[in-house]
Parts: sequence; structure tokens; C-alpha cells
Amino acid sequence: KGTIHLFRKSQRSLVGKLTHEFRLVAADRRSWKILLFGAINLVCIGFLLMWCSSTNSIALTAYTYLTIFDLFSLVTCLISYWVMMKKPSPVYSFGFERFEVLAVFASTVLAQLGALFILKESAERFLEQPEIHTGRLLVGTFVALFFNLFTMLSIRNKPFAYVSEAASTSWLQEHVADLSRSICGIIPGLSSIFLPRMNPFVLIDIAGALALCITYMLIEINNYFAVDTASAVAIALMTFGTMYPMSVYSGKVLLQTTPPHVIGQLDKLLREVSTLDGVLEVRNEHFWTLGFGTLAGSVHVRIRRDANEQMVLAHVTNRLYTLVSTLTVQIFKDDWIRPTLSSVPIANNILNLSDHHIIPMPPLKAAENLNLVTSTPAKPSSPPPEFSFDTPGKNVSPVILLNTQTRPYGLGFSHGSAPYSSVLSQGFGIPGTGATQGFRTGFTDVPSRYGTNTRGQPRP
Repeated sequence: KGTIHLFRKSQRSLVGKLTHEFRLVAADRRSWKILLFGAINLVCIGFLLMWCSSTNSIALTAYTYLTIFDLFSLVTCLISYWVMMKKPSPVYSFGFERFEVLAVFASTVLAQLGALFILKESAERFLEQPEIHTGRLLVGTFVALFFNLFTMLSIRNKPFAYVSEAASTSWLQEHVADLSRSICGIIPGLSSIFLPRMNPFVLIDIAGALALCITYMLIEINNYFAVDTASAVAIALMTFGTMYPMSVYSGKVLLQTTPPHVIGQLDKLLREVSTLDGVLEVRNEHFWTLGFGTLAGSVHVRIRRDANEQMVLAHVTNRLYTLVSTLTVQIFKDDWIRPTLSSVPIANNILNLSDHHIIPMPPLKAAENLNLVTSTPAKPSSPPPEFSFDTPGKNVSPVILLNTQTRPYGLGFSHGSAPYSSVLSQGFGIPGTGATQGFRTGFTDVPSRYGTNTRGQPRP
């Protein structure tokens, strides 16, 4: 028999949870390559920071920040592998794909913060330019360039590869694309390399290394130390311009917005769904990006009463699943209510009242609570009634109804007797009992004759 534990085990700490998840990722052999590159990256960053301090070059520091960004991209790649291993849970019902988006957003934002820090330091150096030592400047440039390109081209980083293609082009890519079209016009064989647009990470690595080479040559030839600060500003601007479109794209995914390039396709699919047999209305539709390349959505579909719910659900899901991988469809039938009319005949003696049966009228309320048109309570701010009878307003005297009554004058209707059995529905009692509503007014116990008051005198 197993041991019975009376108390629950204490929950793991945050460090314990992170250690457990790291062991889960490290158990996959695909992660060993990323961990190896991460270790080499840390060693490379250490050497580059020491060389930045010895050369006193802020341009080399700005270029070293790109190597730190490579470390963030490796961590993002590990998170991508971890997301593929995890399954949806009750807490994360849509899975863990948004962790990839959050990792990309955080990496690009940190890279932009580093660029802003470089711009701030460069502004201070323009006021007082220090001396730059070029002993290890060129060595550090080529070490950083080699490692950055080797990391980007050796490891398939799925999240950053998707964002670099889906996000809008940076100003650096646009200028290089214009230059590439001119070069490809002369040498058509280079179109497969430079067109349609280059990888933004490879482009910024090459452009930064080129700026550092120019800096080294100008300092060695003319001792022009200010060019180091200018190169740092150029590298910071290129970094900011490259990372900003990726931050915007990943931020929109985190805000659960609908991608602009799929809005037209979604409208077309919704129009097709609205024309399906049995579908009356499609409403409350909402579609958003769950992760990179994953679209989620929910929609309400109103169908006819006689339609098959399962059949309509299958057709709607089949149409939308081609574009929306995670879909929630709520089917509900039409909720309109048909008014029921009475078909029970009314007894012939229901209106056999005495000719002079007088019924007292109920006491009226205060005049300020009555509407002068309908003789019903109304608030000063209430809207006017939709229709009203041409009845007296405030001073209503009791009347007597005849068995063979005629319609009152002044209403614009034809005169003459009309059978009540054709206009009454079931549920009316005999007037005079005090339990039912009158036929012509909103009061109970209405008298049975028009034209005379309680004393038998003609009405004015």
C-alpha cells in the first residue's frame, strides 16, 4: 500500500521551476548546438568588452551590442524549442506560442535601448572627444563580424526568421534594395543574392563592420578621432531602424490584432459562410494572431429553427479552418417568437348586461401624474406615447354602455354596430365584476353605455 500524505507538498520556487524547464529543454539534442553557441557567445562578448575598454572606441562598443543581441536570439531559439515540447494546459488553453512573441519583442526592445545608450554617450563625446587606440580595433571588428555571421547562418532561428520576413522593411533595407537593383541591372547574376531584400541581421552586421573599417583607416591616416563617434551614431541608428519594425510587428501580435494581410481573405470567407444553407447571420466575429503564423478566432452563427446544428457547424468550420487554425464557433438557433392568436369562441351571453347597469369609475390620481392625452400616469421626462385615443383627459365622468352600442363620434371610424366576438380574444371576463380590464379604456369596470353620465343627463 502506498503512503498517505496528510499535507500537500510545498510548491516549487521560481528558480526551481526555471531549472526544471531548462532541464526539459536540455534533454533534447537539438538544444545542445544552441547551448554550445551560447557559451562561445559569452566568451566572445567578454573579449570584445575588454578590447572596447582598451581601445576606448565607442563604435566598437556599439558593434559589440550586436553580439549581445545574438545571445538574446539564441535564448529565443531555446524558448521556441521549449514551446514545441509543451502542450496546452488549463491555464494556457491556447498553448505557449505567445512566449516566442514575447521573447522576440523583449530582444528587439533591449537592442533599441542599447542603441539609445550609444547615442547618449556619443552626444557627450562630441563635446570632448577622447583619443582612440587602434591596436585591437580591427581585430575586434573581424572577430565580432565572423561570430555574428556564423551564428546567424548556422542556426535556424524560427521566430526571428518569420519576423524578419513578415515585418515591414527598414530604411537600411530599402536603401540597399535600391542599390541592389542598380547593381543587378549591370550584373544579373547577383539578383538571387541581393533581391528581393537581404536578411536584416546579416545586412546590419556587414554595414557595421564596414563603418568600423572606415573608422580605422581614417584614424590611422589623419588621426581623425571624431570619426569613431560618427561611426557609433551610424551603427546605433542602423540598429534602431532594423529592430523597430520587428518590435512593432511583435507588439501587434501581443495586442491580439488582426494581421492586415489576412483581412481581405477573412471577409471573403465570412461572406461565403453567410451564404451557407441554414445560416441567417454571422456576428461577433473576432480574429487575432495567437503566435507567429498562427491565427485564432471566434464567431457566432445564427441559424434557422429547422436547420441542423451539427451540419452547419461542420460547414462553417471547414470554410474557416483553411485560414484560422484555432477556431471557436457558437451556433444558436433563431430566437424570434410567433404571436399566438386565440381560436376559442366567446359565449353569446357574455355581453348580456342590463341596459342601465351603472359601474362606478375608480378614483383618479393627482392631475400632475396624469397625461392629458391618454389619462395614464407619466413622468415629465418620458417620451410621448406612440398612439392615443381621443378620450377626455382629466375630468372623466362615469358612462353607461348599451348592449347595442354604436361607435363614438369624432374618431374618424365608420358608425354602426360591430360584433364584439370578432375583436375580443380569450381571457376577458364580464364587465362589472371588477376583475378584468375594460374594453375601451385602461380602467377596470367600465360602464356599458356611451353618451350619459351617472345621473342620466346627456354628456356635453
